[in-house]
Amino acid sequence: MNSKTFLVAEAGVNHNGREDLAFKLVDAAVDSGVDAIKFQTFKTNNLVTQNAEKANYQKKTTGSEENQSEMLQRLELPHELHHELVRYCKKKEIHFLSTAFDLESLDFLNNNLNLKTLKIPSGEITNGPLLLAHGRTGKKIILSTGMTTLDEIQMALSVIAYGIIGGLEPSIKNFQSAFNSDLGQTLLKEKVTLLHCTTEYPAPFSEINLRAMQSMKKSFALPVGYSDHSEGTAVAIAAVALGAILIEKHFTLDKTLPGPDHKTSLEPDEIKGMVKEIRAIEKALGNGEKGPQPSELGNRKIVRKSLVATQNIRKGDKFTTENISVKRPGTGKNPMEYWEVLGEVSLQSYDADEVIT
Repeated sequence: MNSKTFLVAEAGVNHNGREDLAFKLVDAAVDSGVDAIKFQTFKTNNLVTQNAEKANYQKKTTGSEENQSEMLQRLELPHELHHELVRYCKKKEIHFLSTAFDLESLDFLNNNLNLKTLKIPSGEITNGPLLLAHGRTGKKIILSTGMTTLDEIQMALSVIAYGIIGGLEPSIKNFQSAFNSDLGQTLLKEKVTLLHCTTEYPAPFSEINLRAMQSMKKSFALPVGYSDHSEGTAVAIAAVALGAILIEKHFTLDKTLPGPDHKTSLEPDEIKGMVKEIRAIEKALGNGEKGPQPSELGNRKIVRKSLVATQNIRKGDKFTTENISVKRPGTGKNPMEYWEVLGEVSLQSYDADEVIT
């Protein structure tokens, strides 16, 4: 990732299982100016039980007639289509990312597609075997932390660290030892980016808690970004101002399309606007060093003030509180010298309202 905020358009399952929509989402992501588009890779039978209920937001958006398994089967992205999308993204010069929700899908993303960066979703942060398998790939990892405590994040990082190190005897004790080791910390810093997240759709503004990003950075000394499920773009932009190095935001071609995530996603024009605003904020953040900016220099003489004669002053007269004051422009003697000047003899004559030099 470069010095700019890495922007990810989360297509997720907003392709609705349709090949044409998947490619149109790539085109829309490219047009918006984001750095990457991300899909979701899963085998429904490995992900949920046959009778698992939908989340409440999914029931609202897709109805309650079918269960979660039936819904997800319609939204699986075939492996063959993954290959086509990777080739298309490469042609369009946009990064292809995907989230694996099960071990089989992770193996596919790692070994078949050979992705350089892998994303672990919030719901899998307690899935020890999947975390360990991610660590053992040795790839870059983006770890989303919705619904978690700092202790749960640390445990997940411990498992990942152990996997990266290459440990062969998994146990809670060995995970913690890996996390606490110098090697483990070094590898985590090289490999892992954390994402703050509120796992609700849409996420209430009162529960976003953006300052948690700072807590995570302080606790783990890792790069931190933000996965945004709130409505609009304001929170994502604010996250950049707070130091997020990565922003992930759901997007769709049309919010009215059927499916669980379309309603809370950005449409193409909205995500394009978000990218534009974030890039502007990045410029506005600057380097943190306080000092006059080039555009300000020409204004200093106009808006600052100088010592000015309030009446005619002859050469040899003393400066007093009665014959000098402070006015614009700032082309003369600095008003900070007011007290030092009082009582001194004027070396030249000044007309009333003339700047003292």
